[in-house]
Amino acid sequence: MAPAAIMLAADAPKLSSANTGFMLICSALVMLMTPGLAFFYGGMVRVKSTLNMLMMSFISLGIVTILWVLYGFSLAFGTDHGSLIGWNSDWLGLSNIGLTQLWDGYTIPVFVFCVFQLMFAIITPALISGALADRVKFSAWALFVALWVSIVYFPVAHWVWGTGGWAFDLGVIDFAGGTAVHINAGAAALGVILVIGRRVGFKKDPMRPHSLPLVMLGAGLLWFGWFGFNAGSWLGNDDGVGALMFINTQVATGAAMLAWLIYEKIRHGAFTTLGAASGAVAGLVAITPAGGAVSPLGAIAVGAIAGVLCAMAVGLKYRFNYDDSLDVVGVHLVGGIAGSLLIGFFATGKGQSTATGVFYGDHSFTQLWKQCAGVGAVLAYSLIVSAVLAFLLDKTIGMRVTEDEEVAGIDQAEHAETAYDFSGAGGGAVRTGGVPVPVAAAADSKPEGKKVDA
Repeated sequence: MAPAAIMLAADAPKLSSANTGFMLICSALVMLMTPGLAFFYGGMVRVKSTLNMLMMSFISLGIVTILWVLYGFSLAFGTDHGSLIGWNSDWLGLSNIGLTQLWDGYTIPVFVFCVFQLMFAIITPALISGALADRVKFSAWALFVALWVSIVYFPVAHWVWGTGGWAFDLGVIDFAGGTAVHINAGAAALGVILVIGRRVGFKKDPMRPHSLPLVMLGAGLLWFGWFGFNAGSWLGNDDGVGALMFINTQVATGAAMLAWLIYEKIRHGAFTTLGAASGAVAGLVAITPAGGAVSPLGAIAVGAIAGVLCAMAVGLKYRFNYDDSLDVVGVHLVGGIAGSLLIGFFATGKGQSTATGVFYGDHSFTQLWKQCAGVGAVLAYSLIVSAVLAFLLDKTIGMRVTEDEEVAGIDQAEHAETAYDFSGAGGGAVRTGGVPVPVAAAADSKPEGKKVDA
């Protein structure tokens, strides 16, 4: 028995400083994606909603972080219960975790895995916010985030990635979050907007992006951070799968951007900056579940297909009369579905697993049906529960600002600030007695002979 015990001890994973350092860098990259998302969304709204849009992403960094430490990590990745939820009481408050205690089967500490997954939990509800621009009370949004991650995200993360989760055991492939992040957020966005209704002036008033440079900055930060999001999800760098995911992330994103622009030129007659940014995000979304299973040529196909499908999907809100303000449904839900299902066609069996797609010999559609099961379950659960949460909040504390506040600008109503000061006085607000008020209202006098614009 002794030689066997010695052999097992020798084969047991040991802490790898290289993989640990790599994963800490990846975690920081994923954290950067949430501010990047804030800029991406913030540039797409009108001036009067800019700060609110930024804050709807930033608040997730606070709320989700605290809930993850208190109980979220335990619910998502603790010991499985019924294939639906995890739980480990030793992890409440991240207690009883040793500094060098390894994540089971890997060479990184539990704390490193925990903080990496925390960044995923933070950005997922932030993605939803883009569909709700211009019209949601900030306090109601903050409460929705806390409830949604507890009831929807933590359980779904366990289904997809937790040991014993039903989708994990079924063999649903989701490398970095096509179902758990993008379909989850996109379906939630659809559920909420069906409850709270459309913006004042939807389909009547122009609602163009106020700052395309901000949009491009946000898209660039998202693209940069997504390499940590995707390549880091292999939790190490020992066998080349993370490198495959890295190259496929770049390839699919480029293909999707080009496909979106070509579709846009044919359909609308121009190559737009917003189209380039949106196409890139669509490619990032679609390759997220698929990049560890497909080849670089497959990644081109995944990106191109997703780019065209998402470009087509963003116009559906006008046909079906639902107000998805910044195309969360069109990009994240549709892109997540496309990327997840295309695994069933393009999986080579030479990446993260031996599972193959239809084009590589799986003529019984085995993997495709597994992908359909994962997509359908997450979509239905998130859509229904998110709509119920929004309905309950709307009937209790109210989800929407008043019509007058929406028309005047949600930044002033909810934050007492404006994103830009066009008076030349500097700053959107000043503090008097600790309360921020508009610069014009705080000024004792105006320079004589100089007009100060409102």
